[in-house]
Amino acid sequence: MRKNIKTTEAIFPMPVLLVATYNDDGTIDVMNAAWGTMISRDIVALNLTETHKTVKNIKERKAFTVSIADAKHIVEADYFGVVSGNDTKNKFEISGLTAVKSENIDAPIITEFPLCMECEFIEYQSGEYGCGVVAKVVNVTADESVMNGDKVDISLVNAIAFDPYTHGYYKVNERVGNAFKDGLQLK
Repeated sequence: MRKNIKTTEAIFPMPVLLVATYNDDGTIDVMNAAWGTMISRDIVALNLTETHKTVKNIKERKAFTVSIADAKHIVEADYFGVVSGNDTKNKFEISGLTAVKSENIDAPIITEFPLCMECEFIEYQSGEYGCGVVAKVVNVTADESVMNGDKVDISLVNAIAFDPYTHGYYKVNERVGNAFKDGLQLK
């Protein structure tokens, strides 16, 4: 028997994405965003409202990075979601994390997070069904510690996912099948 659960945030898992920009004074701003996805192989969409300091920075700088949060840095990742850059100007400094400037875009790469997409801003879609920030991924970097040869090994990333049902975080690190292959058994 099925039961109505009175929620519309029913897609699980939701990624825990760290969106990093530079403020107008050159300091670093980072926010935690669960409402983000790839809409094609090199286009990312982030459902962010224009009230976020990060969105203002993205529009001004025309660039940002998206890092995949990992279990090792769950406290810092959550902090970036509970503290607003509109209210706390030095929140990146408070986190204790470090960053380097991207060689490709005008945005910081947080060195502690193992995967990072460097993005060029395309447009902001508003309106009732607008998806917010749309950008082109121009480069992806991975820390060598999560590589197996020339490929990222997701089990080494220890990425975390957000559970909208209980507001928990969960590790995503166990492979359970082979995409585009296992289903062929039913063909």
